[in-house]
Amino acid sequence: MSFKVRIAQADRTIEVPTGATILATALDAGIAYPFGCQSGNCGACKSHLVKGEVALDGYSEFALSDEEKARGLILACRAVPWDDCEVAWLEEDDLIVHPRRLLDCKVVGIDEATHDIKRVRLAIVSGGPFDFSAGQFASVTFDGLPPRDYSMANVPGDPVLEFHVRRTAGGLTSAYVAETLKIGEHVRVEGPFGTSYLREQHRGPIIAVAGGSGMAPIKSVVERALQKALPQHIYFYFGVRSHRDLYLHDHFAALAQSHPNLHFTPVLSEGNGEALRHG
Repeated sequence: MSFKVRIAQADRTIEVPTGATILATALDAGIAYPFGCQSGNCGACKSHLVKGEVALDGYSEFALSDEEKARGLILACRAVPWDDCEVAWLEEDDLIVHPRRLLDCKVVGIDEATHDIKRVRLAIVSGGPFDFSAGQFASVTFDGLPPRDYSMANVPGDPVLEFHVRRTAGGLTSAYVAETLKIGEHVRVEGPFGTSYLREQHRGPIIAVAGGSGMAPIKSVVERALQKALPQHIYFYFGVRSHRDLYLHDHFAALAQSHPNLHFTPVLSEGNGEALRHG
């Protein structure tokens, strides 16, 4: 018995025997699949599982994290198909690995972005440097409270990290940030995490949709794309309920004015407003 596995970049479908791995069968078929150790320790064969189901033989957590696995990534050298599948290995510019850091940071800025969102800026005290790709996130711990995941809103390389924290009903951490957090407090930041980030080598249009504090990673992506002078058109749609939920409108409007390839469209689901799109 065997399963059909389509390999996207090779535009080929191979027959993988029961118990065999995708990588071994692909190499036997003459496909130039990227690989390294072939034992689940290096991550060179990390791939997207586009569809289907596989079992993963033993591997190192350094080669494939739980977060990556949850996002649909596999190691082809450890992947044994359970049904017909499609896989795509990571493109060269997709495979960016930043060292994971545990930072001690100090609060240097707290701004009220909206009635329920705070912009928190943190200076790195120790544990750096902190390299990340625009769009990634970190685990942030305030004053011993449960850690929460927040996306970096600043561009990579900035000396100050920026996070947008929206108050949620019953949220201990967001309530603390809204009511108690003070300048000078120490905050623990661990990361970076996430595979949803700007691919700086791609030249297709960038289309970004966000709402509320979801602006944070998009802000990083847009500003990084402009900083790198990427030539493609960038479309950013920012959806909120009403005017009081809008923030950084002037900032993005000014960026769009000075960068013809950036198109910024705020969208309101209720209320009236001139020059704003309504949903």
